Amino acid sequence: MTQTRDAVIIGGGHNGLVCAFYLARAGMKVTVCEARGVVGGAAVTEEFHPGFRNSVASYTVSLLNPRVIADMDLHGFGLTFLERPISNFLPISDDKYLKLGGGLERTQAEFRKFSRRDAEILPAYYAMLDEIGDVLRDLAQETPPNLGDGLPGVLRALRQGGRLAMLSRERKRDLLDLFTKSARDFLNGWFESEPVKAAFGFDAVVGNYASPDTPGSAYVLLHHTFGEVNGKKGAWGHAVGGMGAITQAMAKACEKAGVEILLNAPVEGVHVENAPGGGKAVGVQLVDGRQIMAPIVSANVNPALLYKKLVPPSGLPADFRKAIDGYKNGSGTFRMNVALSELPDFTSLPGKAVAEHHQSGVVIAPSLDYMDAAYRDAKAGGMSRAPIVEMLIPSTLDTSLAPPGQHVASLFCQQFAPTLPDGRGWDDEREAAADLIIDTVDKWAPNFKASVLGRVILSPLDLERKFGLIGGDIMHGHMSLDQLWATRPLLGHASHRAPIKGLYMCGAGTHPGGGVSGNPGRNAAREILRDKDFATAVKLSVTGR
Repeated sequence: MTQTRDAVIIGGGHNGLVCAFYLARAGMKVTVCEARGVVGGAAVTEEFHPGFRNSVASYTVSLLNPRVIADMDLHGFGLTFLERPISNFLPISDDKYLKLGGGLERTQAEFRKFSRRDAEILPAYYAMLDEIGDVLRDLAQETPPNLGDGLPGVLRALRQGGRLAMLSRERKRDLLDLFTKSARDFLNGWFESEPVKAAFGFDAVVGNYASPDTPGSAYVLLHHTFGEVNGKKGAWGHAVGGMGAITQAMAKACEKAGVEILLNAPVEGVHVENAPGGGKAVGVQLVDGRQIMAPIVSANVNPALLYKKLVPPSGLPADFRKAIDGYKNGSGTFRMNVALSELPDFTSLPGKAVAEHHQSGVVIAPSLDYMDAAYRDAKAGGMSRAPIVEMLIPSTLDTSLAPPGQHVASLFCQQFAPTLPDGRGWDDEREAAADLIIDTVDKWAPNFKASVLGRVILSPLDLERKFGLIGGDIMHGHMSLDQLWATRPLLGHASHRAPIKGLYMCGAGTHPGGGVSGNPGRNAAREILRDKDFATAVKLSVTGR
């Protein structure tokens, strides 16, 4: 069976849905091919234990572009966000803890428990992040300048560079530090207390298989400050119904715009025909034998997966094939969901009744040294002896996820090597790693292990098999300086265009990178429409100006 469309999207994750929506709203006939039986990619909600549902991979909301929410009318399709009362809770010792968020004065009061100086400098630190973050948040919605784009690329570079040039000299220094320094070096320039540095430094290792001492890790810290929830910058929250509620609302918006969504439709390969000046994408071949022919193919998959498995090698220039072989993947992530009979009772802040620390991100990583040791363990032996764990308990805010009086918890864990050494495999080690994670939380909340009623485990290999996240990389590629902005995924191919005419990239392997933002999908749609000369559609459907 052969079908003809204007565009076909490989992968029904959130960025694929966003790209499909904007193309359809511009008048194109679009089909989305999703390999799994449910739309949403890594942003899905599933029942994992009788009566218990939770977000499976992606687990929290902040980075989703408000423009995408408005354009797709996601709230009109039932999407609701609940804010955390505070951002994070860090147990520091048996009798000490630190809370982050809930307003400047509250956070300063928490910091004074460890350092009066750190409390005093906090407003200046926040002001710095806000000023730089505002510029980079805007740039996240722009397509980076691209080598080979000629005058349009030059003008784009000048326009985007001009925004950075408007920063003060002090802010330019801060920006350079954020892009080049380790998280520890950067935070040492601001704060003196180890718990305070840990509270901020945790963001530098989220989805990042690196130490807080790794040069460039400070940028990952910055990347996680771009977001907002319900109009509040820097806030974090939960989607009612889990992360799947976001992509289900997006699917409804797409269907209303005329998008066809095919489930259980894995793509076997991209059809590439010879054309003057190089190859041209003309459609996709599905595993079940169906073909969807289209002059536009947009891939919401990891660039390494696209170019090494779906595109025939003969269709790619030799230098490009060599460069994509060097594309770095692997985020050191191990993901678990657990069903709980009761809430964790922390030794540093006792109590099993719902409290604000249960409704926040519980971060088990009391110091930068702890985070560094976790990474060094993983590099040496494959997994941390004392892993970094972020635990969210969304049922404290959304009671629909668990039976009355019981709860679900998301455990986002680092550092676990994408590939284990000494010939060991994750199929053999996954249960032991899960036990280690449970024991780690139990050290800080001694009732935790006994409260676990059921669990689902996603090792780095499981994340790759289930969601196509190579090496378990939730970012679709390292967020290092050599794979950011105009070099994401590769220098010369940052404008969402493949080295094959008609083939585009719309996933997190393009600028601005990982997180449930929708920006890569939106930006890719804009470039596709520019190439199709839908000038009016670009203005009305994508930029809104």
